[in-house]
Amino acid sequence: MASAAEQMASNLSWGALGKASELRRRIFFTIGLLIVYRIGTYIPVPGIDGLALRQFMDGAAAGLGGILSMFTGGALSRMGIFALGIMPYISASIIVQLLASMVPQLEQIKKEGEQGRKKINQYTRYFTVVLATFQAYGIARSLEAGDLVTNPGLFFQASCVITLVGGTMFLMWLGEQITSRGIGNGISLIIFVGILAELPLHIGQFLSQGRSGAVSPAVIIGVAVMIVAVIGFVVFMERALRKIHIQYPRRQVGMKVYDGGSSHLPVKVNPSGVIPAIFASSLLLLPTTVATFSGSQTGPVMSTILAYFGPGQPLYLLFFVAMIVFFAYFYTLNVAFKPDDVADNLKNQNGFIPGIRPGKRTEEYLTYVVNRVLVLGSAYLAFVCLLPEIIRHQLTIPFYFGGTSVLIIVSVTMDTIQQVQSHLLAHQYEGLIERSQLRGRKRTGKRAPTRR
Repeated sequence: MASAAEQMASNLSWGALGKASELRRRIFFTIGLLIVYRIGTYIPVPGIDGLALRQFMDGAAAGLGGILSMFTGGALSRMGIFALGIMPYISASIIVQLLASMVPQLEQIKKEGEQGRKKINQYTRYFTVVLATFQAYGIARSLEAGDLVTNPGLFFQASCVITLVGGTMFLMWLGEQITSRGIGNGISLIIFVGILAELPLHIGQFLSQGRSGAVSPAVIIGVAVMIVAVIGFVVFMERALRKIHIQYPRRQVGMKVYDGGSSHLPVKVNPSGVIPAIFASSLLLLPTTVATFSGSQTGPVMSTILAYFGPGQPLYLLFFVAMIVFFAYFYTLNVAFKPDDVADNLKNQNGFIPGIRPGKRTEEYLTYVVNRVLVLGSAYLAFVCLLPEIIRHQLTIPFYFGGTSVLIIVSVTMDTIQQVQSHLLAHQYEGLIERSQLRGRKRTGKRAPTRR
């Protein structure tokens, strides 16, 4: 039997959006900041030779340059102030979370509640500056090596580093503002909008190859069918759950005795969402970002790395799968679904899993279930991310809409819609409470005797 909340959610109408002023304010705030982000992608870094950069990116658009440009919303192809995108912040978050699980001091800080979370976030920001500085300096030197700068030298390197690092920190601030005062996850929405902005251009390039005869119509139809199938598969897997039965005993509060109830603890097949794909992509794109602009000036070390770990290479695909599986397990067990915390919460609420003792045994059982579910979840993520990688290098498809891009678009869309529905449901609850209070006042006013 459906609960009252489920019945209200099923009867929820999007027409209520016009009455939810707080939700409208959050949506307009989010759209405004995303527009600011898009404008920033068109502001160039000082000292760039625009014509040489355009010619270089036109030649690299069918390869790695197209991938990097899509993940930065086109800012990299135009060498805008947001050319680094939000990837340094994501990479810093990965490293800090790894250290928080291995270093006892950071692990203790992490357990300090809200205050500890603020400290960890502050450490992540500091490390973002360090990582962004390193990447920005590498890009500045690579731009000089590729003859894409009007006046190379120390002044250009300093201005490029300051501009790119400042752009990344501003994007990080935008993401945090969207998360706290807007709707949806700010960091994911920034990547989501960047992919959507570049999507029409890459689709147009792909269709133009079909008109010129470089790609057969059968390939175009096959790619379209594959994208639709992958989207449907992602939606199905993102909504898939493993329900664990929870039982609550009969309890007495004062003179009243409450009957025991039962519920389900939902465990998603992919509890970590799009995070493993973004983490793995950010690590893989780190060395190749610098190598893209270096061209023939690439050093022997970087040439060796690209020879073995370049897109489409067996080691690249193997490393990609390994990073996806690792981050799927790591992020789930340390952030998204912590079995020890869930077991403690069930014990504090007097809930238990039938046949399993509360406490340590419940934690072991939850860990066992999550590990088995993640086998399917991580395999699904690896399949979705690898399929377009393999097809793209076999068929030389000139755009990167697939795998990670589809996963980000579908996951962020579903998460944002779910948050909008949650706000609408909360607004509907508030309306019901206000109406019940008004009815109570009217009844009280009729029955209350008038005294003079």
